[in-house]
Amino acid sequence: MLNQHRLQQLTNLMSERGWDLLLLYGHTWRKDFFRCLLNVNFSGPHAAAVVSRSGEVRAIVTDPWDAELIPPEVPVSIASNFAQALRALAPQAVAGVELMEAQFVNALGDPASATFLVEELRRVKSPDEVARMKKAAALSDRGYQFFAQVIEVGMTEYELVAEVEAFLKSNGAEDNFMLIASGGTEVTGMKPPTERKFQTGDSVTTELTPQVDGYWAQICRTLVLGEPNPKQREAFAIFSEAQKAAEDFLKPGVNISDVARVQNDVFRKYGYGDYTGPKYTRVRGHGLGLHCDENPYVLEDVKYTVKEGMTLIAHPNTYLPLSGYLVFGDSLMVTADGCTALNQTERKLFQK
Repeated sequence: MLNQHRLQQLTNLMSERGWDLLLLYGHTWRKDFFRCLLNVNFSGPHAAAVVSRSGEVRAIVTDPWDAELIPPEVPVSIASNFAQALRALAPQAVAGVELMEAQFVNALGDPASATFLVEELRRVKSPDEVARMKKAAALSDRGYQFFAQVIEVGMTEYELVAEVEAFLKSNGAEDNFMLIASGGTEVTGMKPPTERKFQTGDSVTTELTPQVDGYWAQICRTLVLGEPNPKQREAFAIFSEAQKAAEDFLKPGVNISDVARVQNDVFRKYGYGDYTGPKYTRVRGHGLGLHCDENPYVLEDVKYTVKEGMTLIAHPNTYLPLSGYLVFGDSLMVTADGCTALNQTERKLFQK
């Protein structure tokens, strides 16, 4: 659970920057900076991994139960007053400082932010991390197969989500981030489930993102209840072409902005360029790993050079007047000369 590879990276970074003490902060929703070194799924509201330049590691947790999860070689303290515990440390740098409450930031004084630098280390995955990502992707495939199997006309969105959540948790998911929407051409963008009941002819879209051993993988698919109409089929063909354009283009050395551009160019080719901006879509993809929505975002105004070993999803999710909002995408790993899909689910417009 103590990532020795990451520890070496962090101590090298500290030597380069002249930092004697680095703190990796996590809270209930964003555990990723903590877990990149100590892969422990803590349950308390706050936790910190503290690293010295010499490579010594210790942990601070706020829930007594979490102390039992920390590996025995790592000293751990339980802080009833987390701000006070931070004040006593005086680290030179903090990864995740932007996630902290104001009282914690004030207690730290004025440390440097190590957030971007640690994120950069995390982007290239080790073989062990890739193995965990593959497990998460395999579970996302199984989860979507279950989704397509159990959905029925008359079922509510929240009933379907509850069924899928139960399936994923019973098959090894620590957590699951899931968005859903349903309807016709008026179907909204992705959102939490509602009491809306599925109807014949609906498009049902979902992002399904299970977490396994700390790592998240995502799949995006669209399903039609009943026979897809010609406009739904036409729209899906555009989405499929856009996703394939991203996958064919993605390799080390390209700019992430161009991964977005090649997707948007497909929509522009068919006369839907107006639907590639923020009014109708959020991103054309994003990083994946210890957080389900990592940087870099796949957008035309984000400049970042893709590296071998990165994991991300390319998904041209957006609204089109043909069909309403559709989603389509797979988790991808960047290889030496291209990329490979971590998902194995059939790439089609699903129907039931």
